[in-house]
Amino acid sequence: MRHHHLGTLDGSVLVFGGPYSNAHATLALFEEAAKRKIKPSHLICTGDTVAYCGDPALTVDMVRQAGCAVVAGNCEIQLAKGEAECGCGFEQGTACDIASLFWFAFAKEQLSQKDIDWMAELPDVITFDHQGERYAVLHGGATDVARFIWRVSPMEEFENEWAALTNAIGRVNHVIVGHSGLPFIKETPFGRWINAGAIGMPAHDGRSYTHFMVLEKGAVQMSRLPYDVKGAQGVMENAGLMQGYDIALETGYWPSEDILPPALRRR
Repeated sequence: MRHHHLGTLDGSVLVFGGPYSNAHATLALFEEAAKRKIKPSHLICTGDTVAYCGDPALTVDMVRQAGCAVVAGNCEIQLAKGEAECGCGFEQGTACDIASLFWFAFAKEQLSQKDIDWMAELPDVITFDHQGERYAVLHGGATDVARFIWRVSPMEEFENEWAALTNAIGRVNHVIVGHSGLPFIKETPFGRWINAGAIGMPAHDGRSYTHFMVLEKGAVQMSRLPYDVKGAQGVMENAGLMQGYDIALETGYWPSEDILPPALRRR
């Protein structure tokens, strides 16, 4: 596990997940950070800079130019290895699995070798100290970068992930992840397990805005991110990426509900 420690971060820390090739949402995120006067050194991305949407190269360039810390997501790892699929952990035949064949090939074609080289150097875990406590930032899980952990997952899964992380980098007080795309805070016997959500895709809640989190004085604030949805949809349409995620940007519902636990699906 490649580990990078940022040291002590005083003041507000903004953590965001899944830009997902959505340059319009990424721009809105950095504008929001500037409005809140959060320094680039206090911005952390949980990975998957590229995925469903239509601006992979521009999104990666924006993230790189921003100077924020980035954890390697499964998409970055797969692209750096030259693989033909995203390694997202979807079951074969699910809507996500089928759609990924289109957007992953598109992203692979659009990215430069410099982008790929940058992805190959990203750490698997980032740690930092804040208000006397140690935080770890992962993509999915410590046992598997593409591990789906939901707020309804059994406590045993949180325990296993925490044990694996502790064995790899030592004790941490709290863990921040992305990957699943649904923001939540889970109080466990080991500390808080926090999913920062994703900025590139809605949280399957019927709303078009996306999510990020801000850590301030030890408190976690889940925040909404409005952005130019129509602009992002237009880019996807021009790229031919119309397998359902273009519609999801507006409706707020994924076309891939089959990957969700039953408790998190629409009633």
